[in-house]
Amino acid sequence: MRRTYVLATLLVLTLVASFAAGREERVLPVFGSQQGIDITNETTVIPLGMTIGVRINTDGVMVLGTGPVHGENGITHNPSGDILLAGDLLLKMNNVPIKNKEVLEQQVRESQGNISFIVRRNDVEMTLDVTPAVAAADGARRIGAWVRDSTKGIGTLTFFDPDTQIFGALGHGIIDVDTKLLMSVKNGIIMPSTVTSVKRGVRGIPGELEGMVDTNKVLGTVTTNSTGGIFGQLDAEIINQLPTAPMPAACRSQIKTGRATVLTNAVDNTVQEFDIYIENVNRFATDETKGMVIRITDPALLAVTGGIVQGMSGSPILQDGRIIGAITHVFVQDPTKGYGIFIENMLRGVQWACIL
Repeated sequence: MRRTYVLATLLVLTLVASFAAGREERVLPVFGSQQGIDITNETTVIPLGMTIGVRINTDGVMVLGTGPVHGENGITHNPSGDILLAGDLLLKMNNVPIKNKEVLEQQVRESQGNISFIVRRNDVEMTLDVTPAVAAADGARRIGAWVRDSTKGIGTLTFFDPDTQIFGALGHGIIDVDTKLLMSVKNGIIMPSTVTSVKRGVRGIPGELEGMVDTNKVLGTVTTNSTGGIFGQLDAEIINQLPTAPMPAACRSQIKTGRATVLTNAVDNTVQEFDIYIENVNRFATDETKGMVIRITDPALLAVTGGIVQGMSGSPILQDGRIIGAITHVFVQDPTKGYGIFIENMLRGVQWACIL
């Protein structure tokens, strides 16, 4: 069974990397304030399935690690060693907000004496002092820390709730590639993306959706990055172009093994419904992104992708007229199979709860 959902043609500009549909136990997980949805058994959302470009800015500047500063006369300094840790968020320097890494670098260069940082570590804010060292190469003051303030990639929109204007995507959080920690989001945007080619997955080598992103057009804003996905508000213009009607959201107790379908635009850049099979439903999974084991069975999708590929994270899973979840990971040794998250868990990220 396959149905096609027509999407508007998108202008494409730049190529970006994919957010993963993760790898099996080497799974590649492929991105404000929370907003609430009051839920009953028949609460409905619109399942989507189109790829998007995502760009987020961190809340503060994230420390990736520390290292030496080579000073004059061959002396090596380690200003941030044992003070700053990977995953720390630098929020303020000498009580001045740190907007991005370029501002941080300039503030350090222009500083005198010790620097006092307001740092968030494991959700606790603290004050830490660092004494910069002067680098012999250019005479600039440096703190000896690698930092990041943003990330970008391609993922898939999962659902849109017309009552609250909230969207959900990816099915898992955006994890920093270096620190392996959930990235704290200050703000972010989603942009139109077109699938231009597919790197087919084979045993041992995950495939990938390759796409072009229209960086001149904003589809919505990202306000939340949680373990169950990214969430935010869609722009009014794109809401009027949504391709499908609302569908009931299932609780995990309503999901069963057997036939189901997935929505994705991996084939011909058109959102289509492809057959899959749910092999296992683990209602008590400790990892909320691995509630289901699914297998791609549709010959048309297998011919193009080989199964689940990076960039398909967030592709909605449907069963018995309900949206039940989204793809999150691919098994590296068998790309036809992977994990899925219950839609119930995704919606918990926007204060949704099943009432039975």
